[in-house]
Amino acid sequence: MWTGMNRGKSILQLFPDTYRGLFKEVIAQAEKLNEIRLRAGQPVIIILKGGEYFLTGSGALTKSEEMAEKIGQSDLETILNHICNYSIYAYEDEIRQGFLTVQGGHRIGVAGQAIMRTEGEIKNMKYISFLNIRISHQILGAADSVLPFLYENKKLCNTLLISMPGVGKTTLLRDIVRQVSNGNRFAKGMTVGVVDERSEIAGCYKGAAQNDLGIRTDVLDACPKALGMMMLLRSMAPKVIAVDEIGGGDDEKMIRQVTRCGVGVIATIHGSGMDDLKSSCMGKNLLGEKIFERYIVLERTEPEKVKKTIYNKEFVKCFVC
Repeated sequence: MWTGMNRGKSILQLFPDTYRGLFKEVIAQAEKLNEIRLRAGQPVIIILKGGEYFLTGSGALTKSEEMAEKIGQSDLETILNHICNYSIYAYEDEIRQGFLTVQGGHRIGVAGQAIMRTEGEIKNMKYISFLNIRISHQILGAADSVLPFLYENKKLCNTLLISMPGVGKTTLLRDIVRQVSNGNRFAKGMTVGVVDERSEIAGCYKGAAQNDLGIRTDVLDACPKALGMMMLLRSMAPKVIAVDEIGGGDDEKMIRQVTRCGVGVIATIHGSGMDDLKSSCMGKNLLGEKIFERYIVLERTEPEKVKKTIYNKEFVKCFVC
């Protein structure tokens, strides 16, 4: 939904007017921009596809730390207040989780001093001194090369995407959801329920998905995965449920429950490959029970190139792209 000029505009609007000149050159490269890292008293770091750069006082990019512009605590507070529409208390629930999602689907990670409840939960956060502005990128067609292998006789296979962080498994998951929801040359469209615990798949802002997940997709935003899967089963009658970054016994149990109800599952998990998955307790259980019928391993082979290896339910390699 957000591409080109409007993506750049949505990023620029995150900054107060007095800071927009500093970030204007960076935001002009919005299509390559992954992260803007702001740390009190430290250089501004810009992560573009293929490399890390520092920001100079004139807004230029440099590899030299000596030329880098440092940002102060008051600057961070000003930027965060602007992002929160000068009502930071209205965003306490999001900040307590460590991030907030803004218009355009961009996610602002926050860190500072946690204020704890007596029962061991985080009540709030203060002295926020670290911001990570993660830029939302939707790549329509990202799943084109793998989609033919995710169906058998027009039935969608339960699929698990495996990769290390930052390789693109959420981007791939997002496009699989979109194409399954809309329908494609392999099968008609079907109802998909997305549990978006960290607001990364749909990028919801005020309840509205900022990314295109298809016309038959329902999103449960900012809800724990296991609880969300149960809620969707009860309320939205999905044919498929999609979740990002499963981990832990509750997720594992709920995935079993979902499949026993005849509902398909598309999920992602951290790992370097099939061997890594087989060595984990959760992986052993999922593999042993053959809950998933397809596995897609993503590996970065070059700064801007990712290899996708597809395995069937017998763990036999069937395609590489």
